[in-house]
This record gives sequence, structure tokens and C-alpha cells, in this order.
Amino acid sequence: QVQLVESGGGLVQAGGSLRLSCAASGSIFSINAVGWYRQAPGKQRELVARISSGGTYYVDSVKGRFTISRDNAKNTVYLQMNSLKPEDTAVYYCKSWSGPGYWGQGTQVTVSS
Repeated sequence: QVQLVESGGGLVQAGGSLRLSCAASGSIFSINAVGWYRQAPGKQRELVARISSGGTYYVDSVKGRFTISRDNAKNTVYLQMNSLKPEDTAVYYCKSWSGPGYWGQGTQVTVSS
């Protein structure tokens, strides 16, 4: 059973930064795509960033502000979020596309204006 555990969320003022981490219980990140989704209240869950052997993807609203990276040795993926805006407020989820797909439990990010 693969488990993904997110951390790093919190409350930050607009313009600030946070770094989210997602640690996997197994070595699934090194050979499979992994990404971050977010879901704001009343909105659908959206893919924010994704990293795979083919490269990286970012939704337009975070390009130039967010950076996804991974440390295969630590089985951990990161999302560095800079220049945060109130509209970035959401629960952020880590997802691995390994096997049937795995989700983390989510971490709350709140950006105050």
C-alpha cells in the first residue's frame, strides 16, 4: 500500500512563499509522473503542476510563480510557491500516477490579502 503524506501548508500573506512537500512510502516517484492538485471551496479540483520524465506542466495561473521538483532519493516531491495570491487559497493534494493512482490527504494553503 503506497501512502503519500503532504506537509508545508499554512497561512501566509499575499506575496509570500510556501514550500509543500509530499513524501511517498515507496519508490514510486522516480519512474512515474507525480503532481499537485488544488481544490478551493465550491470549485472543482484542478491540476496545478506535474512532473514526469517528459518534463513539467503548470497551469497558466501559476506559471512563473510555482516550481515543482522531486528528490528521488528521498521519495519526495516539492511544490515551491512564490508570490502567492489570495486566489491560491485551497487544499493542495499530491498525486502519483503510479499503478492505480494514489492521493495524499491534502494540506491547506491560505493566502491573506
